[in-house]
Amino acid sequence: MDRPDLIPAPSSLRWSPSAGHVRIDGGTPLEARPGTEGVARWFRATVGAATGLPFPNGNGNGNSNSNGNSNGNSNGNSDGDGDGSGDGTRAGDHHGAGSRIVLDIDPGLAPEGYRIAIDGHAQRITGGSAAGVFWGAQTYRQLLGPDAYRRAPVGPPGRPWEVPAAVVADEPRFAWRGLMLDVARHFRPKHDVLRYVDLLAAHKLNVLHLHLTDDQGWRIEIKRYPRLTEVGAWRARTRRGHRASTLWDDQPHGGHYTQDDIREIVAYAAERHVRVVPEIDVPGHSQAAIAAYPWLGNTDVVDTAALSVWDTWGVNPNVLAPTDETLRFYENVLEEVLDLFPAGTSPFVHLGGDECPKDQWRASPAARARIEELGLADEDALQAWFIGHFDRWLTRRGRRLIGWDEILEGGLAPGAAVSSWRGYAGGIAAAEAGHDVVMCPEQHVYLDHRQDGGPDEPVPIGYVRTLEDVYRFEPVPPGLSPAAAAHVLGTQANVWTEVMDSRSRVDYQVFPRLAAFAEVAWSTGLPTDPAARDFAGFERRMAAHYRRLDALGVDYRPPGGPLPWQKRPGVVGRPIDGPPPNV
Repeated sequence: MDRPDLIPAPSSLRWSPSAGHVRIDGGTPLEARPGTEGVARWFRATVGAATGLPFPNGNGNGNSNSNGNSNGNSNGNSDGDGDGSGDGTRAGDHHGAGSRIVLDIDPGLAPEGYRIAIDGHAQRITGGSAAGVFWGAQTYRQLLGPDAYRRAPVGPPGRPWEVPAAVVADEPRFAWRGLMLDVARHFRPKHDVLRYVDLLAAHKLNVLHLHLTDDQGWRIEIKRYPRLTEVGAWRARTRRGHRASTLWDDQPHGGHYTQDDIREIVAYAAERHVRVVPEIDVPGHSQAAIAAYPWLGNTDVVDTAALSVWDTWGVNPNVLAPTDETLRFYENVLEEVLDLFPAGTSPFVHLGGDECPKDQWRASPAARARIEELGLADEDALQAWFIGHFDRWLTRRGRRLIGWDEILEGGLAPGAAVSSWRGYAGGIAAAEAGHDVVMCPEQHVYLDHRQDGGPDEPVPIGYVRTLEDVYRFEPVPPGLSPAAAAHVLGTQANVWTEVMDSRSRVDYQVFPRLAAFAEVAWSTGLPTDPAARDFAGFERRMAAHYRRLDALGVDYRPPGGPLPWQKRPGVVGRPIDGPPPNV
């Protein structure tokens, strides 16, 4: 019997080939102790659908099996110390009739930590909170095998299901384990977003950062400003490939999420212990908003009424005007955003703050007058004033601003956190200054970057970042002081979709590298020295994980390279040669 191949790797796995398996069947009850009811709902809906097993309610009775035997006990332990190592773990113990599945909370564990103990008497999944129980249930699903990731049973009716008798103990390294999904450049329908919530949860990632607005599209309904989606959500055509490409897709592209769609996404994610962080870009990356409401732009230097939603890629020169009217507009937008993304699911709101060209402000008499009125040094300070205004505005409402590392320029707003994307340097500076940081350096974890240097990679962008490169990414740079290191909330992989025009293209860029990233973000046992990590062992475990991804219908990049239909011959990219700088 092979050792269970788990991803992310747990901090402790006690298992022996002689321990045997424990069978589950139609009579195996599921007991949900207080606080775990949501996990039980997910378990029956997901694992139950894949196995075809009902997992009858095991609450409220002393019996633990379907034939009336009283092997179960009130605390669910399999022997005196509850470690799952009693007689039930002996070889040949293949009977499910005496085993039940128990979900329980133990406040003595870390909040997202869990412990699984499986033997012939009980299969206990215990967490420090409901989130910990949920992550334990995800590991249990892996133990069941790849077919547990299907949406309906396969194989003959009554097929036996077994889990290895084992004890797993685990907790995450970082509290923020995220993926940024850009739905502004290429819109992904709601069901695709829900699917990615499930994919994140399956990998024990707990933050979905949704990039909702940009020059190329506004994707969230704001009732006070309907033109944001009537006009700003649609572009007439789209450049295919990098901005140097001469190819165009002349079909109009767009779409948006209604407010009920957003509520559904947030609730669906919360049930899976995934926090959704919205991003509303200011003051740059704003042409879609200006196209909808031209007075938001710098009308004294640009004919903003002639602007449309941008149809190409790059850094757009059209930025918001630094007026009181603009501030009030975005305050009204954010009032609706805060209602859709409750503080209980995530306190953070991402306001972009990156790639804001200052040329229009330098040319604008109104912007120069505003700089003088506010007593600011220059245009960089004007951007800092803009971000600082919304930092204070969000703080008064019990929220926290997070932005890309350009918000450091001109002075960082006191309560702001930083997404360090241009490298480590911005994150280091922010953390040493006492600000919280999410490490997401483009040189390491931008998953839109190509996965191989060969000619068949579809629309090759950026540096070569292989599965092994991502596995050797270390979020906490060496030399960071202990006090500053405590400000590293965690890490995030980013997926910018300029050249990803379909769900399959997104899958290809994200997987299998997201599995490597998930282990980096979660596993406490992973050496902080990237060179010391056992990539060969990870590859061996990936052999099992590819079968899980197959069952989930993920169009990942195969280890041998892209399949014929995954290539995009003739579509221009922007490959960068050589190893990425460690900046």
